[in-house]
Amino acid sequence: MSLDTRTPPAAAQDAVPKNTGAWAFLRGRTGQPKWLVHVVRVVLVAAWLGSWELAARTVIDPFYYSMPSKIWAKLVDWFTVGTAQGSIWSNIAVTLEEAVVGFVLGTVAGIVLGVVLGRSRFLADVLAPFIKAANAIPRIVLASLFVIWFGLGLSSKVATAFVLVFFAVFFNAFQGAREVDKVLVDNARILGASRWDLMRSIILPSATSWILASMHVAFGFALIGAIVGEFTGADKGLGILINHAQGNFDAAGIYAGMIVTTVIALGAEWLISKAEARLTAWRPSSVSQTATA
Repeated sequence: MSLDTRTPPAAAQDAVPKNTGAWAFLRGRTGQPKWLVHVVRVVLVAAWLGSWELAARTVIDPFYYSMPSKIWAKLVDWFTVGTAQGSIWSNIAVTLEEAVVGFVLGTVAGIVLGVVLGRSRFLADVLAPFIKAANAIPRIVLASLFVIWFGLGLSSKVATAFVLVFFAVFFNAFQGAREVDKVLVDNARILGASRWDLMRSIILPSATSWILASMHVAFGFALIGAIVGEFTGADKGLGILINHAQGNFDAAGIYAGMIVTTVIALGAEWLISKAEARLTAWRPSSVSQTATA
């Protein structure tokens, strides 16, 4: 039975020096002075925003594409005056609560089921077709069904976030549990390790890289689930702000909602990266040190 993960194998991080290649690009470890990296980033953003503003004032129709100055004005209005749905902070809090609860529940369920099936070939063979069928369902469409089941409150948004997060984490946890060194497991059994000892000291630590890699994208999925759920039916949240902006042909409002959502996702990514650094601090750094020598 093969339940292939649909995200890049994070275990490859152990085989590739962390200051080279794609991993270095994602982490910002380019080998260049930090100030130069930041300057180039600022220049790129300024050039992009400046060209957009100029084009909106001369070439393209700002009614459809808006412009950075209008988006900034909308953000200022939201954070100083408020929105039609109340304070922007209360809307952010609602969406964040839905996303965090769905993220935590989906992550825990994905890790537990992924590790259990990864270590039990019989259960994996039995459940493989059902898991593949569930994964093939367009999960965004389930938001409408969840509204019917759970109503317009928190539960329907959490359920949408949950299903998006679960599969992202499950396949990586499953693959990480399968990739555990068999010789290491056999040696631990010879020394008298119980199943819980194997799980606690070998299997979970070995699968940690796979699980943490999935969590980097899983919170983004949780935000998507919460916002899509709010599109389906809600009275507060960033999704409803974006939905109302769409209904009013307010492109600036749509972009403003996207920016707030992006900032939240980047903040969550930063927190997950910090947690990853602490959880993987025990791993030897000899590979990366050898590569940089």
